[in-house]
This record gives sequence, structure tokens and C-alpha cells, in this order.
Amino acid sequence: MATTRDYYEILGLERGASDEEIKRSFRKLAQQWHPDVNTDPDADARFKEINEAYQVLSDSGRRQQYDTFGRAGVGGTGAGAEGYGPFGGFQGFGDIFDAFFGGAAAGGGARRARRPAGADLRYDLQLTFDEAIHGAEKELSFTSLDICTTCEGRGTEEGSEPATCPGCEGTGEVREVRNTLLGQMVNVTPCGRCRGSGQVIKDPCLACRGDGRSERKRTLRVSVPAGIDDGHQIRLTGEGEAAPRGGTPGNLYVVTHVEEHPILKRDGTELYQELKLSITQAALGAQIPILTPDGEEMLEVKPGTQPGTEIRRRGLGAPHLRRAGARGDLHILIDIEVPTSLSDRQRELLQDLAAESGEISADGETTPADGPRTGPGKRSLGDRIKDAIS
Repeated sequence: MATTRDYYEILGLERGASDEEIKRSFRKLAQQWHPDVNTDPDADARFKEINEAYQVLSDSGRRQQYDTFGRAGVGGTGAGAEGYGPFGGFQGFGDIFDAFFGGAAAGGGARRARRPAGADLRYDLQLTFDEAIHGAEKELSFTSLDICTTCEGRGTEEGSEPATCPGCEGTGEVREVRNTLLGQMVNVTPCGRCRGSGQVIKDPCLACRGDGRSERKRTLRVSVPAGIDDGHQIRLTGEGEAAPRGGTPGNLYVVTHVEEHPILKRDGTELYQELKLSITQAALGAQIPILTPDGEEMLEVKPGTQPGTEIRRRGLGAPHLRRAGARGDLHILIDIEVPTSLSDRQRELLQDLAAESGEISADGETTPADGPRTGPGKRSLGDRIKDAIS
């Protein structure tokens, strides 16, 4: 029976996943849920569900139809009229076999092993708070294995060409027949002599010693999107290390590290700041300058504002990465600053205010309070930000 779950959810992927990510996830799940190795009573159904999702998402045309119209765009099922064989479907047979045995079925013809891919690289990029909020163009400088400029990646001296590997006869693979419960299978692995290239070097390049790669300092420019946060990754496809002699280059993963702002605190797209008011500003109201990601603005504080009040300025937070033009909010947390020292005149005025409010009697005696005067204004900024977020 066809699944009703989202195909991307079944494979544990985002909708923008690459073809390689789709295949890698499928192979991992196929190994985990194949009924011959998983004793879970739901393994067979789960395996068919995984294969159905892969059949649709691995086909560019069907994937586009699914992304546009959902399951209705692919006839409501990824299995079609083919049904399921011992591997859970005919279209994904080769990939399921690869997941278990690393090669092709016996009698199915030789499958050329992929040449070794270049290694993925990681680059830690430091960003200021402003760069993370507004985006930036950054230059990356690093050293990695790149195509040898002397031999242009061939690995041979000028005038010499690679020879066919005698160990694998140019296929790049070593095949081993195995008898299993599922029948005769062929285990295919990269040739260790030529490292899967199918060729050996008789006259190696002196600069790279036949590898086809050499260390080189590289400089790249990367566009940092507005709203990126600490710990996010930017993938630059194909900008990792070069592969030996013609393989696929790896990827470069840029990991961001954002400096903390001295005033603004960030939680996703929401920004927070504490604003200290004097007693008179809180009581009488005032126009107070506040800091926003876009510069300084004036904030109107209404008369009688209490400690712990939160004032929200919509659209002044951090940008959403996946919603163009959308931003979070800026939260202003009010605190009342009590003076620690008073002039004689200030003390006199406050005493007059207290007498007018009935807080002290005419002879200067303090009127008993209803209870201890405590409130959010006495708590730390960190505790109050946690309260505001929750």
C-alpha cells in the first residue's frame, strides 16, 4: 500500500536536498530497515515506504511533479505498477544492492566504481553582530589540495600518459563473488592498486609525485545571507579538496561564529535589550533613545511605566533566512534605576513626594508597607530575558 507520509520526511531530508544527499540517506535507511536484517514486524512496510520515496525523489522529473503537486503529481505512489520484489522495488535495485554489498548483482553487468572524491573541508568564519544581521561579502583564504598546475591533474610527466591498471584492467574495480542467502552476489570494491581510477602512473609528475594534486593557497568570496546565526553552515559545493586524477571535488562547509553584542541579545530572529529608566522618567514618561539593528531610534515611555514592562517594536529584530523581507521583533525590557546617593534638595523633594503619597507621616515616620516591594525590576537581565522568551 502506498504511503501517505511526505517523501522528504520519510528520508529525513529537507526539500532542498541534493541528489547525493537523497542517495546517501536512502542507502543508510535501506540498510537499517531491510526485512532480511531487521526483525521489527514493521520492517517490511517501512522498507517499502523508504523505497517508494526514493523512486520519486531520485528521478528529477517526478521529483519536480511531487514538489509542485504533491503525491497527486506522481499518481499517489512511487511504486507504480512494478510492485515490490525481494529488494522492495525494481527501480531502486542497484542502489539497495550497493547499500548492502557495495556493487552490482551477478550477471547484471559491471558497474564502474566511482573514482575517489575529494575531501570535504571546514572553514570557521568569524562575523560581527552587524554582519550576521545585515549580511556581508567575506573573503576566505585557506590552503588545500588542488589540481596540480604542473601536470594539470594528470599525475604524469609531460609527454607521458597513464597506463591501464593491470590489477583491474582499467575498470577501477575488484569484483569478488559471494554466495549469500539471497543468491550469488558480487562484491565490488575500488581497486587498491590504482585507487579506483583504472590507471597507473609510470612516469609520475615530480611536482605532485603522481597524485595529480598539490597544496595551494586559495582565496574565495562567500555571500553571507542576512539573518545568519551562530553555528550555521554555508555549503560551497565543489570547493573542497580536489580529487585524485579526475574524481569529484569535495565541498567546503563554512561554519559561522557570531560575536555577541554588548547591548542587544539574540534568540533566533528575536532581539532583546534592557532599558534603565530613572524614577522620574518612569513616573512622568519620556522620550528615550534606544539601539536597534538599523541604528538609534526614539522610544516613547508612557507615564507610570512599571519595572518589568516589556515594549515590543515589531519588525526590528533579525531577518528570517527563509522568508524574504520578514524580520523578528525587538523587545525592550524596562528596569527602574534607583539612585544610590541624593543631594539634600533631591532628598527633600522625595520626602515631599512620599508625604504627599501618604508613605510617611507629617512627623517623618514611615507608614507601614503592605509587604516587601519586590518585582521583576530586581531580577537579573538574563532571568528576565528567559521569562520573556518563555
